[in-house]
Amino acid sequence: MRGCGAALPVRDFPEVPGELAARLPAEQRGPGLGRDDVRLLVSRGTEVAHRGFRELPLLLRGGDVLVVNTSVTLAAAVDGRVGAEPGGEVVVVHFSTRGDDRRWAVELRTPDRAGATRPRAGGPPGVVVRLPGGARLVLEEPLARGSARLWWARPNVEVAGLLARYGRPIRYGYTERDQPVAAYRTVFARPSPDGGGSAEMPSAGRPFTARLVAELEGRGVRIAPLVLHTGVASSEAHEPPYPERFEVPPETARLVNEARAAGGRVIAVGTTAVRALESAAVGGVVRAAAGWTGLVVTPERGVRVVDGLLTVLHEPAASHLLMLEAVAGRPALRSAYAEAVRERYLWHEFGDVHLILPEDNPHCAHC
Repeated sequence: MRGCGAALPVRDFPEVPGELAARLPAEQRGPGLGRDDVRLLVSRGTEVAHRGFRELPLLLRGGDVLVVNTSVTLAAAVDGRVGAEPGGEVVVVHFSTRGDDRRWAVELRTPDRAGATRPRAGGPPGVVVRLPGGARLVLEEPLARGSARLWWARPNVEVAGLLARYGRPIRYGYTERDQPVAAYRTVFARPSPDGGGSAEMPSAGRPFTARLVAELEGRGVRIAPLVLHTGVASSEAHEPPYPERFEVPPETARLVNEARAAGGRVIAVGTTAVRALESAAVGGVVRAAAGWTGLVVTPERGVRVVDGLLTVLHEPAASHLLMLEAVAGRPALRSAYAEAVRERYLWHEFGDVHLILPEDNPHCAHC
């Protein structure tokens, strides 16, 4: 989930014009286009290059490991009405994260005329929200002290079935229209046995295709899966991340440790992969781990096992930039974002992508 723990990066990054928000998936922007028809901004230190995403295999090398998040995106938005009696305020419920006690963290939003939603405070405790098919949930307490956005709520039905029947993907106002849930799922996505998944797409993995993955593997790049079920982002307030459920399996820990020992680079696909992998790192060694992580990766904390990062472009106020700064350094990040605005790259989950690689350094075993 996206809140608590670090100051937000309101700094010297360029303002992103509204027209640079990607309003449609790449494959819907013209005839013959595919998911991988996006641009790739490549950073090595403060040096920036412009490539196409299909050139990614040329930028990696045998022995590198790509760490990918296999969490499946849920159809996590459901229409509802506030109150136990007929009528009541119309809301859209965003199901964020399933708790260990069968409660769900939810965000109530106000629908707008364009088909997206606006922020709305949750609460107070005891409020009932009626959902389709006779389902309902009861708000119990805020997820975090001092925040009214996300609330723990207790549903009277199994949420996985509710979302499968009545849900749709969470959509933000910069997109042009609703999309099928398939548009929000990556080639790496795998269903969770417990019906869990991500409220929002692990978007850095979206441009990958089966063909590109096969080409990477043919060049000796290893694909290492992990899971982090991402919650509902704060697209307006840009809160730092809340705790999220994750799992780093033994095989992924082994692949990462072997690559590091052999001088290969560990490239995380998305900020979710960074958070999960760094949560499993102990003294520069990754161990199999599962549970909840509240880790917030900042420049002060740094990264222990991640050498590079493939990510979408984030708003200048987004807390994700703290993590990117931890990987790339502030001068490199500032240079890349200035170039992205100048060259009119597209932002957000359907937009272009940014590859942060370490500078070539003959004295560094992992560069």
